[in-house]
Amino acid sequence: MHLHPLLQHLDASFADQRLSDDERRAFASALRDADPPEEGLRQLRNAAFERMRTALTTPEQHAALKWLEGIVRTLDLARAGDAPAEVHAHFSPGSACRAAIVQRLQQARLSADICVFTISDDAIAEAIVTAHRRGVAVRVVTDDDKALDAGSDVDWLRNAGVPLACDRSPAHMHHKFALVDGRWLINGSYNWTRSAATTNEENLVVCNDVGLVAEFQRCFDALWQRWSGT
Repeated sequence: MHLHPLLQHLDASFADQRLSDDERRAFASALRDADPPEEGLRQLRNAAFERMRTALTTPEQHAALKWLEGIVRTLDLARAGDAPAEVHAHFSPGSACRAAIVQRLQQARLSADICVFTISDDAIAEAIVTAHRRGVAVRVVTDDDKALDAGSDVDWLRNAGVPLACDRSPAHMHHKFALVDGRWLINGSYNWTRSAATTNEENLVVCNDVGLVAEFQRCFDALWQRWSGT
């Protein structure tokens, strides 16, 4: 996906912070010719917000821009609500499961609710922190005992400011699922660990089934309410 010519249009029109009629027509024409996919349009939108952010000087202005970004993301998700059903299966050992998780977190626009027994794969933890830092509303529920394991990334997530809750029960919080943008379910036997990718026989399913997403969201919300204050 080659967006450089379209980004040049953004830069040219932003030089005087005014979008003239001619610039608007030229940009629209360039978009029609390039016909970027949805992901390309998302990147262009984010680039436009980033250019605007450089022109702001006060905390109030930055807060207002962050509000606008949240509103635009929410509207985008509402527009995409009638997307066709998709189901993708992945298996390990190998990188397919990890790549599917990281890709879905990288594409998150609004929220990521993560409910996973153990998190020790640095590539996945980095994707979680990056999503949090770009304004995605991230919440993590994990197991209290596994959070103490050598190599666990739970302290890294907590220190990065990611909202996190550990169970306080004698049993294990053994779920392995996540919900992204209230539209995508990631679920399977796959723990978010290095050994799950390199050694174990595991499975992972990513789908946008509305009914399943709603059921898992209810489960997550109940666990979060139970443990987030502890």
